[in-house]
Amino acid sequence: MTERKPPGVSFESFVDRQIRQADERGEFAELPGFGKPLASLDAPYDELWWIKGKLHREGFAVLPPALALRKEAQDAREALEAARTERQARDLLTEINHKIRKALRMPPPGPPLNLEEFDVEAELTHWRESRNPG
Repeated sequence: MTERKPPGVSFESFVDRQIRQADERGEFAELPGFGKPLASLDAPYDELWWIKGKLHREGFAVLPPALALRKEAQDAREALEAARTERQARDLLTEINHKIRKALRMPPPGPPLNLEEFDVEAELTHWRESRNPG
């Protein structure tokens, strides 16, 4: 825990001493990313870097809801190919179809949705055939 700066000690030396003591105790050795380069070191400066990072960490979408759902449907199609079992594939399709159905009943604001529900049985047939070619 940090202590109060004693009177008569310069602020800089007080802070430097606390950092040095914490380093000696090893309090910086277990931090995430320790010893790794900063990810954004070569990126151009962005005034909103902190806000964008916070939104990303909190799971907020930058895309309008319709575009976010289109992206999610595209990701579901890619995840379908990586599904290990038919049950996993069916659950994936059922979940995305539920979201698409909900959006079709009450379209989100923004650009048109331009999505249809996945034909679960046709997709699963294709999924099975890709696993057993021949």
